[in-house]
Parts: sequence; C-alpha cells; structure tokens
Amino acid sequence: MDSLSINSLLEDLKNPDAKIREQATRKIWRIWFHQKGIYGLEQIDYSQKLIDAGEVIKAETVLTELIQKQPDFAEAWNRRAFLYYSIGQYQKSLADCKMVIQLNSVHFGALHGMGLCYAALGKYSDAIKAFNQALKIQPYSLVNQKLILECNFKLT
Repeated sequence: MDSLSINSLLEDLKNPDAKIREQATRKIWRIWFHQKGIYGLEQIDYSQKLIDAGEVIKAETVLTELIQKQPDFAEAWNRRAFLYYSIGQYQKSLADCKMVIQLNSVHFGALHGMGLCYAALGKYSDAIKAFNQALKIQPYSLVNQKLILECNFKLT
C-alpha cells in the first residue's frame, strides 16, 4: 500500500464534505481489494459469487485457501469475517476481524465488523469500543453512531 496516498485518503474521511468522504472511502476500499493483485481480487470476487449463489461452504473454502496462500492479505480475512458473520458464526468472524486489524490497523470495515460481532454476542461494552475505534477513522459514520446509541441503550 502506498502509505502516503492512504494517509491522505484517511484524512479525507474526516472532511465535513460528504462527497470528499465518499470518494475517499471508495478509493480506500479499492486499494484494499487490490492489495495482492489480480489473483487476490479474482478469488474475492469468486467467493462473493458463491455467497450470492448460497454456496457458503465453497466460498469459505476459497477464502481459506486464499488466506493460506496470502496470509498478509487483510481483505481476504475481512471477506471471510463477513461470511462468518452472515451465517451467525460470530466468534469465528470476530477472530478474523482481529486478524484484519493486526494486518491493517485502520481497517474501519473490520472495526465495524468487530462491533457487530460483539453486539451479536451481547458484549455491548466491547461493541461500543469497537464502533468508537471505527469512528476515530470515520467520524461521520452515522451507522456506527447509531449502533453505539443502540448498544448504550441495551446496557441500561
């Protein structure tokens, strides 16, 4: 990753102008998805087609093999975390989200995912912490703000 352009885009996520934030978000995701070149991107795309077709086990296999071949590919871990979350395997999803954060500490998607997993597990204080970490990177994220409010409500 070109850290200079990523840092500039991360700053754009804090811009009051929604259009600038949206463009920065799209560019960051593109960088993350293309991190390991065409092979990684093709495997992620293929896994998504399998998920869309209801072939979850095959999609998991594709992502697991990709992770084994490219263990430093944060987005492969993130996509598998999404898959696990979508089928209610919150502990597995959480473990993959944590791996994403180890590889890419500013991965707001994985921080958001961690918050969702913690909330699904009834660990609302941990969920709030994760959503707050994501908000440090994307302070205008309404979804994370809303989820923090919901988790706070469930704590009372």
